[in-house]
Amino acid sequence: MSVSDGVTPATRWTAIAIIPFLVVAAVLLFAFPDRTGELFAWAIAPPLSAYLLASAYVGGVWFFVCTARARRWDDVRHGFPAVVVFAAALLIATLLHLDGFSRNLSFAVWIVLYATTPFVIAALGIREARRARPATPVAGDEVIVSRPLRAVLVAVGISAALTGAAMFVLPEVAIGLWAWELTPLTARVTGAVLTLTGVVNAGLVRDARWSAFRVLFQAQLVSLVAIAASIAFGSAALLWERPTTAGFVVLVITALLLYAWVAWRHERLRGRARHPRAPSRRA
Repeated sequence: MSVSDGVTPATRWTAIAIIPFLVVAAVLLFAFPDRTGELFAWAIAPPLSAYLLASAYVGGVWFFVCTARARRWDDVRHGFPAVVVFAAALLIATLLHLDGFSRNLSFAVWIVLYATTPFVIAALGIREARRARPATPVAGDEVIVSRPLRAVLVAVGISAALTGAAMFVLPEVAIGLWAWELTPLTARVTGAVLTLTGVVNAGLVRDARWSAFRVLFQAQLVSLVAIAASIAFGSAALLWERPTTAGFVVLVITALLLYAWVAWRHERLRGRARHPRAPSRRA
């Protein structure tokens, strides 16, 4: 690995600076969902909407910790477009619903972060991509995600991205269909969360290397575990009379099992490739 393959100090320190904000936001949303109007940037009801946003933040903590520790830019580069799209969507949602936000310290921090993060992360991603060497040809010990599995994961990402985009553009329609009660703001925030999977998985169209996606799948798996736990704790808010509710719950469980299996399988293959068994010797 050459020096040009690594993550620059600017990117590492930006990742380190972002982590505390994500941790604090996740703690506030998970621990005090009924006090979001006082402690967070705006009042979120029901708690499931707060939990869903917190779950995205938990996955973000994992991603940025890994970015701060990354030995290669290639290990995290596919996550930067997803962060840019997510943060830009939240900035637009904020500007569209300014009257729904609290006038407190949390909102001041929120608006500063989302007014800067999309542009800073985009600039860092472009800078890293320009200085890093092009992706090297697949090595003999590189684990490849199979074409059929990539097709499934890309399809999952497209479905999530389209659903998220529809919720963002048509929040009034989402309010009448979603698995729990939404407001126009929480509908758009939920849509922004759903885009993360779509943008990440889109990278699989051109890049089949597990090494380029293992951090991102770990982050998504962490988020899925948090979402599944959120559904369990916030189940009282689910509107079971809506067909989308059962579908959403089934999709979360299916996605959790699928991502867990994908990560387990490819980590096993990676371990075998990195540490092949020595040929057995007969006595």
